[in-house]
Amino acid sequence: MSRPLSAEQFLEALKSEGLRVVETDGWRTHNRDGKGAWGPVHGVMVHHTGTSGAERTVRLCRDGRPDLPGPLCHGVITKDGTVHLVGCGRANHAGLGDGDVLRAVIAEKRLPPDNEADTDGNRVFYGFECENLGDGQDPWPEAQLAALEKAAAAVCQAHGWGERSVLGHLEWQPGKVDPRGFTMDALRERIGALLK
Repeated sequence: MSRPLSAEQFLEALKSEGLRVVETDGWRTHNRDGKGAWGPVHGVMVHHTGTSGAERTVRLCRDGRPDLPGPLCHGVITKDGTVHLVGCGRANHAGLGDGDVLRAVIAEKRLPPDNEADTDGNRVFYGFECENLGDGQDPWPEAQLAALEKAAAAVCQAHGWGERSVLGHLEWQPGKVDPRGFTMDALRERIGALLK
């Protein structure tokens, strides 16, 4: 069980990995805490945005949509490898997912199939949205993948977690496909190498 990082701790963790970080206005207090608890936290969830264009993508993830208020994650990783901080606290990114998956993340074991939506993921997972159309054709530049690996590793290291604390939205919520374009096993392997 881990207490969420403060805004300053989160920022420091990312910068300690040498990441290029942009702080959007008000990110330190921008959250959905009024809609439910934030923490204890247990892992890092990876998404693709389904959008293109860095400025538009960051704005969407910060402000949300009419049907889903922002922030839609904690950090947006754009194609150039920049991490844009858009929220700190509860964010609308994970939704309801499989409690068996959460238990596996906590135990840092191989994830079971996600076949239920019975557990609030917004309460327990940090979220990184990555600028990508998610069509399986839009490329993932090496700078972006490297930033994603470092960002996830930074949060894991700050909490004393291993790479099995990182999961994709598609491993959490039935019907989700993100991130599309690489496998989560390959991503976890690269994160594990960084953590060593």
